[in-house]
Amino acid sequence: MSSIPAAPIGWRSHGLLFLLAMMYAGNFVGRQIIAVMIEPIKQEFGVSDTAMGLVSGLAFAAVYVLLGLPAGRLADRLSRTRLLAACSLLWAMATLACGVSASFAMLVIARMAVAVFESPSTSTSLSIIADIYPPHRRSFAISCYTAAPTFSTIIALCVGAWMVEEYGWRSAFFAVALPALLISAVFALITRDPPRGRFDLSQTHAAHPVSSLLGSARELMAQPAYRCLVLACGITTFSAYAYAMWNASFLVRSHGLPLQYAGMLAGLIGGTCAGLGALFSGWLTDHLALKNPHWQIGIPLLGHVLGSTALITYLLWPQGILLSVGPVPVPSAMLWCALSSFFSVWWVGPSFSLLTQLVPAHRRATAVALQTIISTLFGVGIGPLAAGLLSDTLLPVFGEQSLRYALLLISCTIVLPIGLLWRTYYHLMGLRELLRQAAVHGR
Repeated sequence: MSSIPAAPIGWRSHGLLFLLAMMYAGNFVGRQIIAVMIEPIKQEFGVSDTAMGLVSGLAFAAVYVLLGLPAGRLADRLSRTRLLAACSLLWAMATLACGVSASFAMLVIARMAVAVFESPSTSTSLSIIADIYPPHRRSFAISCYTAAPTFSTIIALCVGAWMVEEYGWRSAFFAVALPALLISAVFALITRDPPRGRFDLSQTHAAHPVSSLLGSARELMAQPAYRCLVLACGITTFSAYAYAMWNASFLVRSHGLPLQYAGMLAGLIGGTCAGLGALFSGWLTDHLALKNPHWQIGIPLLGHVLGSTALITYLLWPQGILLSVGPVPVPSAMLWCALSSFFSVWWVGPSFSLLTQLVPAHRRATAVALQTIISTLFGVGIGPLAAGLLSDTLLPVFGEQSLRYALLLISCTIVLPIGLLWRTYYHLMGLRELLRQAAVHGR
């Protein structure tokens, strides 16, 4: 087995990573900003929590799931930067359509169009990152990429809440769409697609057999370590997206905050702490994994335990104001929100980095696309909808506090990803033992 090829990591790599992160941040703002639109959209169109769970989640996720795998195949075959340029332009147009929707049905259709053009973004971006950073620097690079949308939550919830209050929810969609047009132009005119498989331990220039989409998916899911890892990621996003989408409404209903202040606190505290947690976990994993690669599983496990403990405490914490920052009252529960946000994202960078190492370069975007499909289905699709359904179901029992207990029940599903990560660890142990024995016999 050859060593990792030496190749320069310069400003071009960092600049491309920054551009990818900005595009991902814009996409995420488009998803998260609906969290501060839930109440005004409900009032304008006269719909329920379940219907808002549909437009904020399932309408997007259903299309994303259908197109995610073909999108990953496109990224494995076409120029990735040109693909992102086209998708960013069309995504902006679909987001503008959300802002001019005259009915709830039109809004749902426009959200589905956003999903169509967003579907290639994550798999294509992570495929590019794997080709501009070597494995021993990849967790932090991926954490920088994934931290961008967590920081963008500040924009989505704080600025978005202010914009919705002052100018209405439609204007927020217009503001979100504009930066994507600039990003599209940069991808089309300036960037170049990096060579594929640049940092792979073993490279071959032979032609790779082309499998069907379903055949590729079956082959990937037949790998035990990959299968357990992507299922762990998917079920984690189920509770994460449910919480993120309904957190501002939770602060309004259970802590008596105005929508603008609730969005501001959820964005500033939750977004900032999640971004810092993502960056720290990526840096920590890169350093610890040099000595023991099993930390790529250990860091996510530790984050799940600490993050879920803080989240349950946050959801059960009673009303009470810790301090006031100007006119903004800060509930004491936000201390637990900060801790939960910091630790709950520790799985992201290490998990995606490990995933890129489990598959060859010519199938990397497809593998990431399959993971993204599963995460989108569980997280964006089912998570917010399940929270809305549970909230409506518990309403006769708990009244205005029904959302609190709906989120509490959903947060308990974190035990499933913890078990799946343990299974991933054991499969990796077996895989590395087989590789070690093969190396010994090959001498």
